[in-house]
Amino acid sequence: MTITVAVDAMGGDVGLKVTVPASVRFLQDHPAARLILVGDTAAIEAELSDPHVQAVRDRIHIHHASEVVGMDESPQLVLKNKKDSSMRVAINLVKAGEAQAAVSAGNTGALMATARFVLKTLPGIDRPAIAKMLPSLRGTTCMLDLGANVDCTPEQLLQFGIMGAELVASVTQKPNPSVGLLNIGSEDIKGNETVKQAAELLRESELNFYGNVEGNDVYKGTVDVVVCDGFTGNVALKSAEGLAHMIADILREEFTRTWWTRLCALAAMPVLNHFRKRVDTRRYNGASLLGLRGIVVKSHGGTDALGFRYALEQACEEARANVIGHIADRVAHQLNTIRQSEAAPD
Repeated sequence: MTITVAVDAMGGDVGLKVTVPASVRFLQDHPAARLILVGDTAAIEAELSDPHVQAVRDRIHIHHASEVVGMDESPQLVLKNKKDSSMRVAINLVKAGEAQAAVSAGNTGALMATARFVLKTLPGIDRPAIAKMLPSLRGTTCMLDLGANVDCTPEQLLQFGIMGAELVASVTQKPNPSVGLLNIGSEDIKGNETVKQAAELLRESELNFYGNVEGNDVYKGTVDVVVCDGFTGNVALKSAEGLAHMIADILREEFTRTWWTRLCALAAMPVLNHFRKRVDTRRYNGASLLGLRGIVVKSHGGTDALGFRYALEQACEEARANVIGHIADRVAHQLNTIRQSEAAPD
């Protein structure tokens, strides 16, 4: 099955110097894939002039876009004034069916606003959510929402649970992934009214609902999917990223403190390298904008070519697994179940 991914080649902190090398390496690893690089044609052609690119050049198509979205631009102004941006054109290609997914490292707010305006949400989905696979002691944990929706209703949290479960089931081949609701305690009496009502809805659904989970459960791998509102999820994610950077800096300081600690570092290098690989954020780069009528993956704006390649792989895998179709079917089934329950006599 040939998968075509539209790439916002101009987006991110670095742009072409990251997106083009990542695209070339991705195509080398995925012989059945095709990419549409969206952006300034002359600039992209210049980056593709390397002789090593020629082996995959026939699977790269360039689609010109005259504008670029800045990392600090207002989403509303981008939506209104930059209709020929590389970001929007890439998403337009998904809507037109010329690509099965779009990937951008650009402005998150602008990407979400543009994707929602162009693609619209699936039937039964109120708002899209940002979902991301995070490393855990048991492999990975999918967490959503990570910042798209600051305030959520119980019904929307249920929708997030359905979307996250279908993403995990489709991409990791887990037939019945467990779903947890992020809370300040595991007891049913904990949390605000929104969380309590969401727990009831999740419990009554056909999802494999584990119950309430706490922040430390995310990285323990207690459940496959962690559901929360965007405010809580974003704070939790950024806190964990900050902690990871602090630990790395402390280890570096301690191992370089004296000649003896430098010698210890040399002896521990195989373990340290393996540890670094397991927690390398680049290997988990790529957040999915779930709930749209098309696949859109957000790469971290400051990632390098390795990280962007993983975002491309995430988009390709979602397209191959038909994540959108599975989410649409599951949401339709859930809505039908609710209607039948409401229509049933007391």
